[in-house]
Amino acid sequence: MQDRLTSFIEHDRVRSFIMAVIVFNAVILGLETSKSAMAQYGELIHLLDQVCLAIFVIELLIKFAAYRLRFFRDGWNIFDFIIVGISLAPTAQGLSVLRALRILRVLRVISVAPRLRRVVEGFVTALPGMASVFLLMAIIFYIGAVMATKLFGLGCAHCTPEQNVLFTEWFGTLGKSAYSLFQIMTLESWSMGIVRPVMEAFPYAWAFFVPFIMVTTFAVVNLLVGLIVNSMQDAHAEETNAATDSYRDEVLQRLAAIETQLRERQQ
Repeated sequence: MQDRLTSFIEHDRVRSFIMAVIVFNAVILGLETSKSAMAQYGELIHLLDQVCLAIFVIELLIKFAAYRLRFFRDGWNIFDFIIVGISLAPTAQGLSVLRALRILRVLRVISVAPRLRRVVEGFVTALPGMASVFLLMAIIFYIGAVMATKLFGLGCAHCTPEQNVLFTEWFGTLGKSAYSLFQIMTLESWSMGIVRPVMEAFPYAWAFFVPFIMVTTFAVVNLLVGLIVNSMQDAHAEETNAATDSYRDEVLQRLAAIETQLRERQQ
């Protein structure tokens, strides 16, 4: 019985059905944000949402029956359990925020789709290396924020009152400077929005901002991307090697069975 449940829940058609339910449920949850749709089909939408949730619960129960304690050895099963558990939590009064968290069911696509799982696994594998990069980024931002606050936060004697107010808003405190530098790192309105107005009062401000952008945007951020790509390639290589080893073992078993049959015939 347990083997039948395992083969059933791991069947490609069952997984495709669960994937379709997840996508359909995502559409239903999106329709719940539409006032016109809820006014006309509110009861039907809620009913379909409950049906989708019931399917997810049944899927988990089948996995419990099939895997028993092995269910909790797989991180993706625990992930599905938490997502569905949040959906089952009451959504009244103080816990009404959980109603918005139901959209997290869409994340179940990750646990069903092998390629998405590979991407997430690569990202998780890259986290230890990313921690060192984030620490380096934090140090750079701290140094840059201190320098920017002291250089531009107090304004200048020849600046207009409007400029001084603007500089105080951008670089008046360490936190404001860090946020402004983060905006500059993302290259969102960094030149015309921040750097050029600062250069009108401080002509040599480019000597601070350009190296900061070169280090953070083009060096450190690309280093993060490189770590993630390498981790994804390693995860793909491990998966390929595992598939190759499994196929090799299967071929060896078949060859051994054929050899055994030949020996029995000769005898």
